[in-house]
Amino acid sequence: MTGVEVGLVSVGLILVLIYTGLYIPVALGLVSFIGVWLLRGDIEVPIYLLSLAAADTIAEPTFAVVPLFALMGLLISEAGVGRDIYDVSNYLFRRLKGGLGIATVVANAIFASITGSSIASASVFTKVSIPEMKRFGYNPRFTVGVVAGSSVLGMLIPPSVMLILYAIITEQSVGHMFIAGIIPGILLSIAFGVAILVMATFLPRLVMKESTDQVEQEKQPSLTGLQLLRMVFPILLLVGIVLGGIYTGWFTATEAGAAGAVGALIVAVFKKRLTTKGLWKVLTETGHITASILLLLIAASMYSRMLGIAGLPTTFSEWIQSQELGFATIMLIYVILLVLMGTILDTVSIILIIVPLFLPILEPMDIHLVWFGIVTVIGAEIGLLTPPLGVSCFVIHSSLNDPDISLSDVFIGAFPFALIMLAILILIIVFPSLSLVFV
Repeated sequence: MTGVEVGLVSVGLILVLIYTGLYIPVALGLVSFIGVWLLRGDIEVPIYLLSLAAADTIAEPTFAVVPLFALMGLLISEAGVGRDIYDVSNYLFRRLKGGLGIATVVANAIFASITGSSIASASVFTKVSIPEMKRFGYNPRFTVGVVAGSSVLGMLIPPSVMLILYAIITEQSVGHMFIAGIIPGILLSIAFGVAILVMATFLPRLVMKESTDQVEQEKQPSLTGLQLLRMVFPILLLVGIVLGGIYTGWFTATEAGAAGAVGALIVAVFKKRLTTKGLWKVLTETGHITASILLLLIAASMYSRMLGIAGLPTTFSEWIQSQELGFATIMLIYVILLVLMGTILDTVSIILIIVPLFLPILEPMDIHLVWFGIVTVIGAEIGLLTPPLGVSCFVIHSSLNDPDISLSDVFIGAFPFALIMLAILILIIVFPSLSLVFV
């Protein structure tokens, strides 16, 4: 087999192994190991390549941001800040039609700005907002759809772990990636909120099982200004420490992660919601998240090296260029692949696999790599909401554990939000300045 044939077979084999249920890093590492062995005919070469990939990938001090931001997000979740955010948002939007849905979107957006994790948002608001919306008569499909759709904001609104990883892989500034994610994140949040308001006004049966707007308003708890301030202050403090420190140049991304983790610990202790058992749970889960991400990075690094040895990126780039495709056509192909891969892979895997294939094609076109990162993250996030293996939908369904709500209900409810994300993605592709205006 030629190098290109090995590379093409490896892509298909990885997808098959993942569909059969093999752990993604294992699939990537196994196929990479066998591929290099076939290409070089010496088993010592893939062994050396594996050790090299492990050393080069996680030896970078920059990767310390992964456990630090994961720790900060988990501490905030344990402290119950997600519920506080939801209560404040619920109070502010209580008089609007579909107010609880809009409150969920806003709370998710704010929560994303201090955790950077879509999975954390999905798990927290599944337990916080879905029971409340069901209690007020909201359609179950709508409730799970709102949580699924708005949970993906965690990967776009800074400090997003995905933006950090993309910045490291493409050697871009983490601060620039964070700044570039602000306007698209706000646009997406506003689009979700407007869509909910429109559905609640013109298609009320999609939102509510019955007309309960007045009942909903009467049941809303009243909050004083002091209570609102107490709930919001920890959020403002952490946002100021993390994002303010990065944007002003006081902190590097790693230092901001450390400062944010310390701040989150102080908030959790101050709120008296962090027990010794809870702290141990946070620390062990941080270790699990970090280990899984770094293992995936090692496997993906080895896979990209195998593809380089096979010559597939160069061949793919030359083939695309020989077709004389325009920029719009190439981006269309790229977005379609992002969405398709997003149905079976997590965002980290997609970034590590597909970005190295398209960068050699798009770099001669003078694209801005920061803009390309925003496009990549949004495109991959759409796949998280689509079947057969939309990760966010699976997290919500498993966290909910409600026999009355099936997995298909979650996918159907999330579908309108996936369409909205696609519209915003097209808007950002057509108008790159939306993500680059402050960079």
